[in-house]
Amino acid sequence: MPKSIWILMVATAINITGASFLWPLNAIIMTQLLGQSLTASGAVLMLNAGAGVLGSLIGGRLYDRIGAYPTILLGCVLSAASAVLLAFYYGEYGWYAVFLAGMGFGSGMMAPSMYALAGSLWPEGGRKSANAIYVAQNVGVSLGTALIGVVTLVRLTDVFVANAAMHVLLLVYIAVFFRHWSGSKGRTAGAGIQHANKASKYRLQALWIVSVAFFISWLGYTQWQANVSVYIQSLGIPLHAYSILWTMNGLLIVFAQPLIHWVIQKGKLTLKGQMGLGLFIFALSYLVLTQAQVFSGFFVAMLILTIGEMFVWPAVPTIANALAPSGREGAYQGIVNSVATGGRMIGPLLGGIVVDGFSIQVLFVLISILLLLAIPLARIYDRPLLKEHQNDNLNNVQ
Repeated sequence: MPKSIWILMVATAINITGASFLWPLNAIIMTQLLGQSLTASGAVLMLNAGAGVLGSLIGGRLYDRIGAYPTILLGCVLSAASAVLLAFYYGEYGWYAVFLAGMGFGSGMMAPSMYALAGSLWPEGGRKSANAIYVAQNVGVSLGTALIGVVTLVRLTDVFVANAAMHVLLLVYIAVFFRHWSGSKGRTAGAGIQHANKASKYRLQALWIVSVAFFISWLGYTQWQANVSVYIQSLGIPLHAYSILWTMNGLLIVFAQPLIHWVIQKGKLTLKGQMGLGLFIFALSYLVLTQAQVFSGFFVAMLILTIGEMFVWPAVPTIANALAPSGREGAYQGIVNSVATGGRMIGPLLGGIVVDGFSIQVLFVLISILLLLAIPLARIYDRPLLKEHQNDNLNNVQ
């Protein structure tokens, strides 16, 4: 693996480590420390996710127009500034919401650029470049969630200082190691964009088809961070046991990569096959959840879920990079990243409505059905490309 990919992986791990100090504790901080309702807490998290959607779309377009380094640096400056201000003004609900949204927007700008840059720096790596960023993200999740207990040993609010420190460290790291990627890397400027503007609409159609399946995947995945966590505690399972599930998730993703690679190679899985298999495994994990009443049941369900995500999550950015016309890599990565963030934004709300109206078992069954319905989308997403080839052949004949 090229040295440049390792540099990207370290940056990604630092970024996600900082974010992982906060995301498990946001609801607890807003309800217990700020005295807000769960509805108010949910509104702030939705605002954070919505800012991430907007940041992803803008960041992807900026990547194509001004290059990798300026886009990533700008996103990091916004995110770091918001994190530092949050460390000082977390006690005010309004400022909490504003600065959390600022972090979401800045991080959203960086995410598609990271994936697009990885594909540009290592084009011969194929799906390996996206997988490397994905693994680095989960190193950050594992490290951040594991350190929460140490960081909050004195007081809970120390997570804001730790989060700000990681964002400042990331800013310095990017300023030092990314500056030489401001020009040619990223296939960004001039003629590439002019060519991309003439690119076939069929590639964008294919991207939106696979994005629908990706969105459904995130609708289900976010239930673990919202409704499943509440359900586990209602069964008398302690909070630290729930955190063990996420630690296992991150460690398995990091250390089970050789197994996933072996399955892909042995089964000769295309990206379509890889994503379809992952969606099926996702659906299976939610069916297991319908029967889970003790910790071991949730452990097995999380184990299955983790295997599924190792197939799905890296496949989608790889597909986006393959579909993107020259000069539009950032925009395409921005679309899939905003779709994922949109799923994280809507998932908890949709899940809460189903649980309140019916039951959490109904939610698990519904998610399983939606995931199974998403499999055909993963299998046919490239159908529009056949029309593109037919048109090209017709033009050649004429």
